[in-house]
Amino acid sequence: MLPCSSAGRVQLAFLLGTCVLGSSYSLQVFEDDGNMVQLPGGKFQMGTNSPDGKNEGPLEVVTVKSFAIDKYPVTNRDFREFVREKKYKTEAEAFGWSFVFEDFVSEELKKKVTQKLESAPWWLPIDNAFWRQGIFPKVDMAEDGYHGVSPVNAFSPQNNYGLYDLLGNTWEWTASEYQPHGPMSRQRAQKMHVLRGASWIDTVDGSANHKARVTTRMGNTPDSASDNLGFRCAGHILSQKSRKTESKKEL
Repeated sequence: MLPCSSAGRVQLAFLLGTCVLGSSYSLQVFEDDGNMVQLPGGKFQMGTNSPDGKNEGPLEVVTVKSFAIDKYPVTNRDFREFVREKKYKTEAEAFGWSFVFEDFVSEELKKKVTQKLESAPWWLPIDNAFWRQGIFPKVDMAEDGYHGVSPVNAFSPQNNYGLYDLLGNTWEWTASEYQPHGPMSRQRAQKMHVLRGASWIDTVDGSANHKARVTTRMGNTPDSASDNLGFRCAGHILSQKSRKTESKKEL
């Protein structure tokens, strides 16, 4: 795991989290502390028109401004420091339970489970579950050296920007509202946000759960909690003109 984050950085993590949850907070202005990477603005193709692209279409050209983003997702250690300092209460604590993957549940606790998700019986609703490879989902051979999630810096970046863990390990929340296409768009009752990147329980070929690839996305309600969901911090990059304005304000 990475060293513990500073108080300011943990607070930024909280602000992004509230942004994901639909708060009025905006992303913070980027400050170069060595933990973030600046990405140039421009146009890119988002999504896919592939027939097997579940909830990944349509393909469209999107324009974004320059921004900065964390090299790594926020770690358990980072979040624990924030929870302790800010006395933050997680959704799992508020609800009194959370979904836990069955491999990490003791036989004693499994006997107490009274209901499961029919579509995903390997996720068990466990009371008091607060924040803290193979034939899926019954066998994880841990061929990559890890059973379940891995440290955020366990593997080299999957891109030329030096960003870690953008694909696999944990799904990452975004501030974008999820807009399903087709029949599902009329059935949507709750507000959901987009998650990207797939997780350790997804597969490359999509034979189990989601297909782990760049265009993979899904929607979930912002109060959802499980051990394969995470996020990372992002920030605006001020233009030269804006920087001069901010400097004058400080003076």
